[in-house]
Amino acid sequence: MFGNRRKALLVSAALVGGAMLMTACQDTDAAKDTDAAKGSTASPTQIGDADTPAGSSDTGSGKGTGKGSGGSGKGTEDGAGSGVDNGNGERVPVEQVCGANDISWSAKSETQAGGYILVIAKAKPGITCYLPAELPTIAFGSDGTQAGPAEQSVGQQIKLSGSTAAYAGVNPKTTNSDGGKELDSIIVAVGDEDPNPESLSVGTITVDKPVVTNWHTAPTDAVPFS
Repeated sequence: MFGNRRKALLVSAALVGGAMLMTACQDTDAAKDTDAAKGSTASPTQIGDADTPAGSSDTGSGKGTGKGSGGSGKGTEDGAGSGVDNGNGERVPVEQVCGANDISWSAKSETQAGGYILVIAKAKPGITCYLPAELPTIAFGSDGTQAGPAEQSVGQQIKLSGSTAAYAGVNPKTTNSDGGKELDSIIVAVGDEDPNPESLSVGTITVDKPVVTNWHTAPTDAVPFS
C-alpha cells in the first residue's frame, strides 16, 4: 500500500516538474521573441540615424549651390560695370580704336569755303572700329607740317562698320599771303601715335598754316570755314 502511494507521489512530482520545465522554456522563448521584436523595432531607428548625415549633406549642397550662383551673378555684374570713366562718373565700354590700317581712305577736292580737301574714312571689310573723339592727324610734306584744329570743340566718337563713313575737311592754306609749299599729297593717321599713316594723293596744293575739322558723319558738317 505504501509502495503504491510512493509511486503515485513520484509520478505527480515528475508531472509537476515537467510542467514547470515546459513553463520555463516557454518563458525563455517568449523573452527571446520579445528581444528579437525589440531588435527589429530598433533597426529602423538605427537606419534613420545613419541616414541623417546624408540629409545634412544634401542641405549643405543646397547652401553651396546658392552661394555659387550668387558668386556668379556678382561676377557678371562686375563684368558689366567694366570700362573707362567718361569724365562724368559713368563707365563706358572699352571699344577697339581704329588704326590707319583698319580704314579704306580716300580724298577729293571741294570748292566750297574757298576750296578744301574732304577726307573720307570707311572701315575695311569685316572690321568694326571706333574713331576717337580727337582731331584727325593730317600732315604735309617731308617736314611733316601738321594741320591745326578748325573747330573750337572736340567731336564725337564715331563707329565705323560696313558702309558707314566719317568725314574730315582740310583747309591747306589759311593765310592771305602768296607764300606756302606746293605739294600733291597729304598724310593721314588716327592720332599722333598711329604706327601706320597713309599717304593720299590730292593734286597740287599750296600749304600754309593748314587746319582740319573733327570727324563728322555728314560731309556737309566737315567744311573747314575760316
